[in-house]
Amino acid sequence: MAVKLFTIPNMLTLCNLLCGAGAAVSALVWGDLQTAFLLVVASAVFDFFDGLSARLLNQYSAIGVQLDSLADMVSFGFAPAAVMMSLFSETSSWLEWSDTMLKVGYFVPLMMTAFSALRLAKFNIDDTQHTEFEGLPTPANALFCMSLGLLSELGLVMVPREVIMVLSVVMSVLLVCRVRMFSLKFEGFGWAANKLRYAFLLLAVAVIAVDYRFAVTTIMVLYVLISVVRHLAKCNKNGR
Repeated sequence: MAVKLFTIPNMLTLCNLLCGAGAAVSALVWGDLQTAFLLVVASAVFDFFDGLSARLLNQYSAIGVQLDSLADMVSFGFAPAAVMMSLFSETSSWLEWSDTMLKVGYFVPLMMTAFSALRLAKFNIDDTQHTEFEGLPTPANALFCMSLGLLSELGLVMVPREVIMVLSVVMSVLLVCRVRMFSLKFEGFGWAANKLRYAFLLLAVAVIAVDYRFAVTTIMVLYVLISVVRHLAKCNKNGR
């Protein structure tokens, strides 16, 4: 069976992967978290357009599905962990840390890579995640971590090692939790089917207008909080 490797969607997916790999190198080798942030944003853009181009050009393929997950593992699984590891090595602590504790703590963010793999594998076989997600989407987790690294590099926030470890565990759990999180994929342009999406986009615009520097981090936090509240409300309504 002939397999077309170099289709437009696949090339866009490879651009996603290369940007993600560059982001990890920027964080761990160069300690440049601003470049890492920009590269993961570029990865997210390529990730959006590879699916869009596949639909427009009718170039869906089994290899494209597998390639997309492999690229996402690098860009949205390993790159955010690399940024958190870089942050951990450069920031201060509230407590006294032994050399052994520092070595162990340095690798805690890699939990996010492992849990991202579980998240992506589950997504590939779960037919219920076309209009909403179960667990935090890996791009959302990546953007949160990358924005935190950017804010730290710009001197706008100080994230102690203890907070980095806790966040790494919390984000890992969110990736594989059973909470249903809404998708921003619009079902047409009507208000009834998309009111939550429209409301969230308006909220995001307001956040950007207030202070664009903290916008990505704040928007990701709001996304999780709104999704959790929505999930709990649905569970309560259904008597579960």
